[in-house]
Amino acid sequence: MKYLALVPGLFAASIAVAEQPVLTVLTYDSFVSDWGPGPAVEAAFEAECGCDLKFVSAGDGAAVLSRLKMEGTRSEADVVLGLDTNLTAEAKATGLFAAHGQAPDLTLPVAWDDDTFLPFDWGWFAFVGLAGTEYPKDFKALAASDLKVVIQDPRSSTPGLGLLMWVKAAYGDEAGAIWAELADNIVTVTPGWSEAYGLFLEGEADLVLSYTTSPAYHLIAEEDAGKVALPFDEGHYLQVEVAGKLAGSDQPVLADQFLNFMLSRAFQEVIPTTNWMYPATALELPKGFETLIQPTKTLLLSAEAAQAARESALEEWRAALSR
Repeated sequence: MKYLALVPGLFAASIAVAEQPVLTVLTYDSFVSDWGPGPAVEAAFEAECGCDLKFVSAGDGAAVLSRLKMEGTRSEADVVLGLDTNLTAEAKATGLFAAHGQAPDLTLPVAWDDDTFLPFDWGWFAFVGLAGTEYPKDFKALAASDLKVVIQDPRSSTPGLGLLMWVKAAYGDEAGAIWAELADNIVTVTPGWSEAYGLFLEGEADLVLSYTTSPAYHLIAEEDAGKVALPFDEGHYLQVEVAGKLAGSDQPVLADQFLNFMLSRAFQEVIPTTNWMYPATALELPKGFETLIQPTKTLLLSAEAAQAARESALEEWRAALSR
């Protein structure tokens, strides 16, 4: 009898769950990992929205755009999170995104006027190595060294593409020559950031392409001050990570609510110690961030310039690494 008495309640609960709206966010793998922002973001947003927030991951950031372009208007995603300014012009050209209609109050090293994409974090690319070692101060010195470096594939990874834009922004027409000199330093190219950083931690390379903020993870989470980001005299290329809502979303109100939430304190305060990047809004940073290097020069191509330079930069990279 007790079992029968519980059935109506269970049925009602199942109906309530079935009627709960679902917001699907397409993003990159590390965002939704156990140690990434995803779990905390999901719990906080669901407590606010009365919905089911569903993350779908698709490799690294550039792979996210590739998947979206393949799916097109068939995509079940409502929001795409994890592109950066090297990809936004290409993403916008698909016609799949809708304007966000916001005037956000942001704290970025650059002005922001994109009406389609909203930033959620930012950081500078850097090579990361071990403390206590004398390292090169620029790309030419790195190329002249015998240091082993692991990088990410620019066709699937936003850090990998960021490195191409970094070299292009710093050296312009000389970029191809820089890649030719760097080629013998590169021991492997991985699909994404996680694989590359893992190889570095396993001792397979002296340096890994990452961020100036990466040492903060080791310092704060592991109490390990043994990792450092290398300051480069040419300056450091900026990455601004963004999200945008899809025009074909069947949950446009929830998508707007998520974009608003993304710039709230509940989302932004999670970023420094899960995504290990700088938040896009004004927040006090955790203790340990004050130890990080601060580039004296920020390099950044506009979204349109990055799109225009991408194919030639990829060809320079492919040509150098295939020799």
